[in-house]
Amino acid sequence: MSSGSNGPRRVKSEKTAAFRVLAFLLLPTMTVLTKFKLHDSHNVPAEGAFVISPNHYSNIDPVVIGVAMWKIGRMPRYMAKASLFKVPVAGWLLKKSGQVPVERVPRGRESGDPLKAARQIADQGLAVVVYPEGSLTREPDMWPMRGKHGAVRTALEAGIPLIPAASWGAQEILPRYSKRISVFPRKTVHVRFGEPLDLSEFEGRNLDSRLLAEVTEKLMTAITSLLEEIRGETAPAARYNPADHGQSETGRFESK
Repeated sequence: MSSGSNGPRRVKSEKTAAFRVLAFLLLPTMTVLTKFKLHDSHNVPAEGAFVISPNHYSNIDPVVIGVAMWKIGRMPRYMAKASLFKVPVAGWLLKKSGQVPVERVPRGRESGDPLKAARQIADQGLAVVVYPEGSLTREPDMWPMRGKHGAVRTALEAGIPLIPAASWGAQEILPRYSKRISVFPRKTVHVRFGEPLDLSEFEGRNLDSRLLAEVTEKLMTAITSLLEEIRGETAPAARYNPADHGQSETGRFESK
């Protein structure tokens, strides 16, 4: 597998004014904190909509993936809580950069039409980041835990590619559950992009909970494999399930 990022290949720049403002605010700090090493960025489509699904182990992950995407020329969209769009300045930047508002009801479930965001992404040819774990992994050694169906459902309903990705090194900048950023020494963060998931075996089947579970497990296996390559280690054989350890899948949790 190729380990480097490709040269310029984008058909049309997605670096709008709003994204350039975000880059102006974030890139200098991230450059001081981090040296990025991107692997197999040729797996990211040059144009058109797709879902990219990375592992999640640090609260700075979205910034890391956002910078990585900026470097290869695709601007990421995130499904953000609708309430954030009402925050002055930040809300304006979210709207102008094409982020996707998601209304939430108690217990963290999404309300409204669950296909609306998927249709918006497909129609506008956007790249959207969906973390399949839904929250920071509970796995003690920060391997990917059990995934949820959001990323898979979004890709299947919209008929767009689903691309697994893995990063490692962000925990050295901002440890899991920590609020304190480590500045020195400068850290190295690896981001590896996998090939679009082959979903041909699922064609013609009903999009029910069983299918979503199968595809989600296939996605989590691909993400874990990418992370194994970066870390040079082997992940546990069994997928970590927080429920088996008396843990919730949302909110802060620290093992004792």
